[in-house]
Amino acid sequence: MLPSGLRPGAADALLFDLGRVVIDIDFVQVVLRWAAHAGCAPERIAQRFVRDEIYHGHERGTVSDAAFFAHLRRQLGIDITDGQFLDGWNAIFVGPMPGIAPLLARAADALPLYAFSNTNQPHIDHFSPRYAGLLGHFREIFLSSSIGLRKPDAAAYEHVVQAIGVPAERIVFFDDLAENIEGARASGLQAVLVRSTGDIAAAMQALGI
Repeated sequence: MLPSGLRPGAADALLFDLGRVVIDIDFVQVVLRWAAHAGCAPERIAQRFVRDEIYHGHERGTVSDAAFFAHLRRQLGIDITDGQFLDGWNAIFVGPMPGIAPLLARAADALPLYAFSNTNQPHIDHFSPRYAGLLGHFREIFLSSSIGLRKPDAAAYEHVVQAIGVPAERIVFFDDLAENIEGARASGLQAVLVRSTGDIAAAMQALGI
C-alpha cells in the first residue's frame, strides 16, 4: 500500500535501496558457489549462515574482509580460501531488476535520485563497474560501509537526509525490507515497500512522474 501523502509535487528527491530494488540479488547463488568450493551440501551452509554482529560490522566498514571471511569459515564450518569466499560472495548479483532501467531514466528527468544501501566493500567493488550505467542515474550513492552507518538505524537516515539537503518528509524512499521502511518512516521519510518494480511504477504515477 502506497503512503497517503504521495501526490504530484509531494517530493523533492527519490531515494532507492539497491538490492532487490535496483539490482536483483539471489543469496542462493552464494550458497551454491561456497558449497561447490567446499564440497559439501548447500543446505548445511544455508542452515549455519547468520547475519550477526560481525556481518553488520562488515556492512559498517568496521570489520575487515579478512576478518569477515575468517568468521564465516568458523560459522559455516568450511575450509575454503578468502578468494573462494569472495567468488561466492559476489555471485549474489543477478542483474538489473526487471523494468527498473526505464523507470530510473524517467524519474531522473523529474527529480534528483539518490541511493542508500547496506553493503560492503567487496560488493561495492563488484557492482559499481558492472552496473555503472544503471547507477549513473543517481546523484549520490550512500553506502553503509563508507558512511559507517546502516539501515534501519535512525542515525543512518539522519545522515542521508542531511546530505541530500531537503526535509525528510519531502523524500520518498524505496526499500524491499519492512524493517527499513519502518525505520525510514520513523525518521520522517515517505517510504514505499518494494515487492516488485510495479510498486515503484505505482508510486511514480502517484507522484505524477
